[in-house]
Amino acid sequence: MWRDSEAADLQYSEHIELDLASVVPSLAGPRRPQDRIALKESKPVFLRDKQALKDERNIQSKGHAEIELNGESVTLSDGAVVIAAITSCTNTSNPSAMLGAGLVARKAAAMGLQVKPWVKTSLAPGSRVVTEYLENAGVMNDLETLGFHNVGYGCTTCIGNSGPLPEPIAAAITEHNLITASVLSGNRNFEGRVHTQVRMNYLASPPLVVAYAIAGRMDIDVYNEPLTHDSAGNPVFLKDIWPSQQEVADTVSKFLSTEQYVSCYDDVYSGEDNWNLLEADQSQFFPWEDSTYIANPPYFQGMTRSVEDVSDIHSAHVLACLGDSVTTDHISPAGAIAAESPAGEYLQNQGVIPADFNSYGSRRGNHNVMMRGTFANIRLRNKLAPGSEGGVTIHFPSGEQMSIYDAAMRYKKDGIPVIILAGKEYGSGSSRDWAAKGPYLLGVSAVIAESYERIHRSNLVGMGILPLEYNAGDTAESLGLSGRETYSISGLQNGLAKSVTVTAIDENGGKKSFQAVVRIDTPQEVEYYQNGGILHYVLRQLAA
Repeated sequence: MWRDSEAADLQYSEHIELDLASVVPSLAGPRRPQDRIALKESKPVFLRDKQALKDERNIQSKGHAEIELNGESVTLSDGAVVIAAITSCTNTSNPSAMLGAGLVARKAAAMGLQVKPWVKTSLAPGSRVVTEYLENAGVMNDLETLGFHNVGYGCTTCIGNSGPLPEPIAAAITEHNLITASVLSGNRNFEGRVHTQVRMNYLASPPLVVAYAIAGRMDIDVYNEPLTHDSAGNPVFLKDIWPSQQEVADTVSKFLSTEQYVSCYDDVYSGEDNWNLLEADQSQFFPWEDSTYIANPPYFQGMTRSVEDVSDIHSAHVLACLGDSVTTDHISPAGAIAAESPAGEYLQNQGVIPADFNSYGSRRGNHNVMMRGTFANIRLRNKLAPGSEGGVTIHFPSGEQMSIYDAAMRYKKDGIPVIILAGKEYGSGSSRDWAAKGPYLLGVSAVIAESYERIHRSNLVGMGILPLEYNAGDTAESLGLSGRETYSISGLQNGLAKSVTVTAIDENGGKKSFQAVVRIDTPQEVEYYQNGGILHYVLRQLAA
């Protein structure tokens, strides 16, 4: 950026042009962090996306319900913001953003404004320093006046740990098929991640989170419509409570110091009272045999010291036939565990009550939970079970519809390999190891997709799963594949092949073959794949 005018002309592989006038306040949503929405366009875009969601999922509802909250009768409608969370280490470590939110709260509190009664609010900073400078600046009380109390430090709402909605709200959403929203200052908003009952999730700056909590709805033009009305009935607009850049800069300059970070982190390992009061055995070993959090995984069962050639894949069934932008959250959820899911049923059989389930993310040390959670996202749409949502599939030998986990276990018991069919950007989102470990434990031997997120593709190879890519221009649809066929993959050449032949035989015996690109991209990945994955490779290296 600081190019010397005397320097020789530089050659770049790519040029990007940025019009600074296009940099405007924005949101992102309702399902992906890359789906940017200019704030001025947020209302019509929300209405468009809401209708698209209704059409896509065939959601039938009248769009509103009367409920009673704290003795007051209110109308809960489509577009209601039921969660407003200042969360995520990414944005809550930004003093300008956090103090900006505090100043919005100060102006709102001074006008006697409140958040709407159906909004569940929370504040979860990424550092204890944040609490200190918010208190020093005098805005912590204002945030708490609006309901933004400090609920803890670290991952909360953006990892699915917002907790349950109030019962009247939860019941109304379920009974009336309401399409509600969350607004959070996180960096992930994939389907089913933030909350199982909230279908539309928007990422926003911390000050905007406060503003939307006051408005209580997404179908609002925050530039031209009032967020709310004060006690005298006067309209209050966003501009009335929004601080100037100078106000924010002055507040940061006055109340933020290096010493705050030094003092907070000097005793970072001592822990607070709640932590220190936890009881723990003094043994050097964790009693994992009886734990539902940690278990000895079966990765090395049946492993031999020597490496055997990788075989071609024969007569595989499709476990899931998926569309575009299937994220690692779809493949391996990190948030809440549903009581009626395979993972929830497993935990209850171990004596764990639903209130103590915690989350998939917290139980990632137990493969028994995580493999049951694989493809268990409540918003997953498997084309093999049209009209369904969640981790269900068809077990083809029996013709029964069942959970993906149960089907996978039946296939594994019968020695039948399974594969996944997918569209573009398979494995996008967070780079989660369980999105590869889980399919491996379910017996998935290959994935055929139009394209991959780069880290997930590498993770699949690292677990010994073969990533194949359709040739350019080919898709499951263009090739006439329904996912109900049996598939054989030949010409693998022990992982050295650059392309293979895939043969699909449909239910009537019809056969079609096509070429697919082998996405084992480096010589080192070939070695991982030949060993059955990176874990086996490392163990053999240590044994040698």
